[in-house]
Amino acid sequence: MAINPRIIPKDRLLVQTASYNTNLQGDSGVPQDLVDWLSPTLQVSNFLAKEPRAPDIVAVGFQELLPLHLGFAGLSKSVIENRNSLLLSQIESHAPNKEKYSLVAKVVHVGVALLVYILDEHFARVADVQTSYTGCGPLYLGNKGAVGVRFRLTEFDGGLGETLTFVCAHLAAHERKLAQRIADHNHIVGSLVFPPLPTHPSTAGESSTAPTTIYDTSHLFFFGDLNFRLDLPETHPLHGPNNLHDLASALDSEDKRGELKEYDQLRVERKKGTAFVGLREGEFWKFKVCLPRSIRATTSGGFTDVFVPQCTYKYEIGEVDKYSSLRVPSWTDRVLYATYSDDPDTPEKSNITNLLYTSVPGYTTSDHKPVIALLLLPHPSISVALKGIPVLKLPADFKPVPMRYTSLKCVIGSILDRILGYGLSLLTLLGAGSTMVGVGNFVLGVSVLTFWRRGAGTAFDV
Repeated sequence: MAINPRIIPKDRLLVQTASYNTNLQGDSGVPQDLVDWLSPTLQVSNFLAKEPRAPDIVAVGFQELLPLHLGFAGLSKSVIENRNSLLLSQIESHAPNKEKYSLVAKVVHVGVALLVYILDEHFARVADVQTSYTGCGPLYLGNKGAVGVRFRLTEFDGGLGETLTFVCAHLAAHERKLAQRIADHNHIVGSLVFPPLPTHPSTAGESSTAPTTIYDTSHLFFFGDLNFRLDLPETHPLHGPNNLHDLASALDSEDKRGELKEYDQLRVERKKGTAFVGLREGEFWKFKVCLPRSIRATTSGGFTDVFVPQCTYKYEIGEVDKYSSLRVPSWTDRVLYATYSDDPDTPEKSNITNLLYTSVPGYTTSDHKPVIALLLLPHPSISVALKGIPVLKLPADFKPVPMRYTSLKCVIGSILDRILGYGLSLLTLLGAGSTMVGVGNFVLGVSVLTFWRRGAGTAFDV
């Protein structure tokens, strides 16, 4: 959707989404100064409007937030509180007019976390804040899964307004596990549920008590480490581990990336209708970013802009732009979206304007790179004339419904998470910080104890 960058109506909400797999780093997962990640979308005055404008809503998601044993054990409170304080301070310090924000909601499940902020001038309009979570691992464990935040933004005159739903997810890893990723996605659609939407007063007697899916919303944002890979066919000249170097070189060319995008698993499955039905996405294959000033090449005249074509995974730890030789470079970290006025018959077009969609190279403590998207929502609806809140229009053959026993499944998963988490924590303690060493020490201890008991029994018999 074309838009004059100098004429943006103020009633169109500006939403920033950001996602980062921090590689189990806990409090060390992000630097204290997040300007390279947040500033490109916060300081938007040069290309958005004649006057500086900050995003109305900022949603930040994390995957692999902290070490797995702590995540399973539910010991994430200090990490998420520290992350919340840091994010809020950075969002406000880099806002173009020093705007103030408030936290709408935060939610964390094992290693997946989501924090949503809104400008203080809109905070009084926020209503019906809800959070949800689901685990996609074996027996509903949370090693993979999703968290969600939903809230309603009322109209200025008190009308029902519109709902916004944010989902942060971490799906099954490894190139060969495409079917499991699709299954994880389907599980999230069916089990990440919310209470029913409020209805117009004239239809109050028709209110439902049934839970609703992520698609029962005015605007939907689905992002995270979705783990879909670049899957080249065996007949492709760049297929196979022996061609990884040539593939990495080919990704330097925008033309080549335009060709290779056709083998992106997420793009393929979305077009087939097996996952992310009704959602749209920006041009992920055009991720191309300027290196931070601190790591740009210097010349006699100062700093020279260095632009790096970017997949988001997998990088050598500590490297800005060096892919690992262990995996096929891929765009695993993504942002998808939809709005109620999108037409299901034109799945590649959206009434949400994608102003910016890219990755950030300078963060090197993870094998992933962060991604950011800046999205301009359409003009708000006037729900006074409607029976209720506007919701997404979906293809006729796609009718998502909540799974049965979702609450019970979440409870089972959470109990197993805790049991596994405390067990892993004990092993980590035995291993002086290393779970694997702890396992070795435990096996060694059991072996010594067994040997001793057998020896003691033999001595007693004699």
